[in-house]
Amino acid sequence: MGTEYVFESLVGSGFMRSGSLFAASGAVSSSVLGLLLSLLYLLASLYVYISLIYQISARTPEAFGADAATARKFGLPEAILAALLIGFLFLTIGASVSQPSIQFSARNLLANFLVTGCVVLVIVTFLQFRGFDVGSLGGFFRLNFIRTLSTGAILLFFAYPLILMSDAITQQLFGGGSSKQNIVEFFSGSRTIQQRMMIIVFAIAIAPIVEEFLFRFFIYGVLKRYFGRLLGVTFSALLFAAAHAHLPSFVPLFVLGSCFAIAYEWSGSILSLAPTRVITTFFH
Repeated sequence: MGTEYVFESLVGSGFMRSGSLFAASGAVSSSVLGLLLSLLYLLASLYVYISLIYQISARTPEAFGADAATARKFGLPEAILAALLIGFLFLTIGASVSQPSIQFSARNLLANFLVTGCVVLVIVTFLQFRGFDVGSLGGFFRLNFIRTLSTGAILLFFAYPLILMSDAITQQLFGGGSSKQNIVEFFSGSRTIQQRMMIIVFAIAIAPIVEEFLFRFFIYGVLKRYFGRLLGVTFSALLFAAAHAHLPSFVPLFVLGSCFAIAYEWSGSILSLAPTRVITTFFH
């Protein structure tokens, strides 16, 4: 009986050790597989956006058709207006930095929306007065609804790993601090339906589209006209990130702005960025 008991104990402990070994091996394999898939996803994202850059650099003006090839370009009056807009943004950024203790509220949200709406109205009116076809210039009618959604979804899918990587690097280098923007934290902390509906309508649905008009359509368009695509993408993305006045998310927002500028230059339509911006505003 003693010998049989010792034998059964040894066999049982052997099975337990082998089971633990298999479980550990499975966990390691899953971790390695997840890391490998993440790396492949990141490489695919880099490949897609590098391919977009290559296609943009190799493309001729006639690629978008005769209307795009002969379309008017931004001139000195638009450059002056863009300089005034950039100066206004710098003032608001400076005010946000000098008074970081200002609480985000529904009143501030509504005030920001009204000011931004007035700015967009001034720009559109000015361009119309100058004889520009804003719809054609921004490619608002270039893509149909289905293609707009599909293009935006694909661009977001391949931009997401780049944004996550930049966010992880920022957190690793500079430590704590939430990478969530104030509007997302305000939405999470809101307690009434009225506040949440206001945030959804103004900050999540409308504001991202307005930002794309300002930063990609107008500011990037003017910068590209006078300084080329590279400086246009870089400076408009830096301005886009700084305008949010949220240091922990500065680098991810810069990457996001760069990806959107490249996507806008490639697609020729600002609307292809609209669904992507709405999603990233809510989830980032």
